[in-house]
Amino acid sequence: MSVRFAGLLLRNPVIAASGTFGYGVEFEDVVSLDRIGGFITKGLSLEAMAGNQAPRLIETSGGMINAIGLQNIGVHAFIEKKLPALRPHSGTACIANVFGSEIRDYIAVIEALNSAPGIAAYELNASCPNTQHGGMVFGTDTGILDQLVSRAKAVSRRPLIVKLSPNVTSIAQMARCAEQAGADALSLVNTFLSLSIDIETRRPRIANNTGGLSGPAIKPIAVRMVYEASRAVSIPICGLGGITTAEDAVEFLLAGATTVQIGTASYADPRAVQRIAESLERWCARHRIARVADLTGAVQPNYGYNIVD
Repeated sequence: MSVRFAGLLLRNPVIAASGTFGYGVEFEDVVSLDRIGGFITKGLSLEAMAGNQAPRLIETSGGMINAIGLQNIGVHAFIEKKLPALRPHSGTACIANVFGSEIRDYIAVIEALNSAPGIAAYELNASCPNTQHGGMVFGTDTGILDQLVSRAKAVSRRPLIVKLSPNVTSIAQMARCAEQAGADALSLVNTFLSLSIDIETRRPRIANNTGGLSGPAIKPIAVRMVYEASRAVSIPICGLGGITTAEDAVEFLLAGATTVQIGTASYADPRAVQRIAESLERWCARHRIARVADLTGAVQPNYGYNIVD
């Protein structure tokens, strides 16, 4: 069940996604961290952030919409208060999700984490608005994405995973841009920009008006994007978007992912990431898959047709 991803050796390919697993320590009573491949912390900024006003998370058909606003305690408080409790789980990769409103913010967070023990890699959240460019999202412009990734890579002492936004015309183009700028791996996809309206009040149901759609509703689109990106780059990909079962995870692996992340499913079932990891192992045994890594990119397109047509 072990896989190599961004220079890391993981015990299995199942990872808990950022923003759905706290800082890791919050799930220790319900999930055995020693049974999963890794987990990704809540997004860490240079200073603490309170996030958006409520309501900021709602259920919708086939998933949920959130506009949490990247609430977090800040990177220095994370290093001081959260990270020490995670050190006993040295066999499970702790990946720090990093974000900022300007490139220098990302750099400052990475520099703070560089000397902190117990971090396996960084996941760069490229779905944040860039205040220096009028709110344009880092991951929707190749020029800005190139600057972000190349500068982050220059200071990073650990593998750099770039989490791409799906709200783009060509995910393959953005994947190539991140790879050429120095990314060691990619995570995709992040949430889809969405809007839900209360027809009685005629107002958006989220205080922030729009939010990010996640859950089973986005899975087929996410699988397609992983397929396209995997054929555009040579670096490994972590696929995510609506995974609730081992079979869902296998779809992403076949499409080209090396690892997968479990996010929204943890809201309905806090043990989802461990359940899926264990179910995936049983699935491989039933299907006589000797190495889970052999599933990566093993999809066989229907004869005479291109998957992306």
